Amino acid sequence: MGLEIATLAGGCFWCTEAVFNRLKGVEKVVSGYCGGETENPDYESVSTGTTGHAESIQITFNSEVISYKTLLDVFWKLHDPTTLNRQGGDVGTQYRSVIFYHDNAQKTTSEASLHSIERSGIYKDSIVTHIEPFKVFYKAEGYHQKYYNTNDSNPYCRIVIDPKITKLYKEFSTITKPTPHEV
Repeated sequence: MGLEIATLAGGCFWCTEAVFNRLKGVEKVVSGYCGGETENPDYESVSTGTTGHAESIQITFNSEVISYKTLLDVFWKLHDPTTLNRQGGDVGTQYRSVIFYHDNAQKTTSEASLHSIERSGIYKDSIVTHIEPFKVFYKAEGYHQKYYNTNDSNPYCRIVIDPKITKLYKEFSTITKPTPHEV
């Protein structure tokens, strides 16, 4: 199979993991930390904003079912790439928007996707998303994995994540898994 890896940061990893887990062709999504200098960071240290890491997800996907470009299309639409170091009420460098490319093909696709979204006029403000080479990904603590699936009645999940999932099923219905129970 054509399994590949994509690493993205688009705010809270609970949100991005819940969204990308619902796409056809996505085999696995892991929440973690990427883009910093501190080795083996944990949630507490990343939350201080001093480690340089962004809350990120690492997506294992079948490129024969869903393309890297399509993953980026979802990424652009389901977070706000115009807010520097924040997503909604989540504020700090750990919530910045970043595409961490794994090879030259991903870099080229990411740059083309960024230019396309800028030209589209979808966002009135400038895109602040960075495109950076992937270095290392640190898996987040166990209680962060599939957080939405086990905490969907949590107020944060209801207020912040539910609308993103609703938007996903509305705007990307042809590439979503038929039911949320498949994630």
